[in-house]
Amino acid sequence: MKISVITVCYNSSSTIEATIRSVVEQDYPVVEYIVVDGKSTDKTLEIVNKYSNKISKIVSEKDEGLYFAINKGIALAKGDVIGILHADDFFTNSHVLSKVMEAFINYKPDTVYGDLQYVDRTDTSKVIRKWNSGQYSDGLFLKGWMPPHPSFFVRKSVYEKYGSFNTTLRSAADYEMMLRLLHRFKVSTYYIPEVLVKMRVGGKSNVSLANRIKANREDKKAWLINNLKPGLFTLIRKPLSKLSQFF
Repeated sequence: MKISVITVCYNSSSTIEATIRSVVEQDYPVVEYIVVDGKSTDKTLEIVNKYSNKISKIVSEKDEGLYFAINKGIALAKGDVIGILHADDFFTNSHVLSKVMEAFINYKPDTVYGDLQYVDRTDTSKVIRKWNSGQYSDGLFLKGWMPPHPSFFVRKSVYEKYGSFNTTLRSAADYEMMLRLLHRFKVSTYYIPEVLVKMRVGGKSNVSLANRIKANREDKKAWLINNLKPGLFTLIRKPLSKLSQFF
């Protein structure tokens, strides 16, 4: 089985090399790596091109935003499984994709996910938050649960059947996609209880209180566009559940 990993970047010269190296150094033998660049004006593309012999596809052109670029990568992907690794993120070790694909091969789920750590932007050995996902069971989304998107791997056929990222959303398209797949359409999933990805702090929906409020509004929209009704406290419990990640 082939796995496709997609990295979307724009002016990411300070972090993109660590991301790329974490992919090209994986020990799983059949990896398609796709980099979608938004026409960066810094040295991002120069760094990407250093690894062109290890990257399957490099696209550099203006786009309409993050989720448009991810969808572009998904459309290009030829792998049986697709993972998204942003330019601020990196795989924890060289065995991550082997473990992910072992789960797909042995247990045959539609999706696989694991845990994630938020790390200091400059000192990535310093852990800020720990996102321990836990085993999924039906109904957990109503309690504010969601897995970390960078550790969430999806079969290509699932995207083809149920759609990829909803570009009407600006910060909650990853949440909406996982809500749609796991809660609405009840695709199967498998949990790997290990940290698969490390993410530098400063994510789009978490950089300020104002952005967190906007993200919460988008979370509500994610339910509505799927004709789903959240629980009375779902949208409150979702951000509150992240508090435990600091301890």
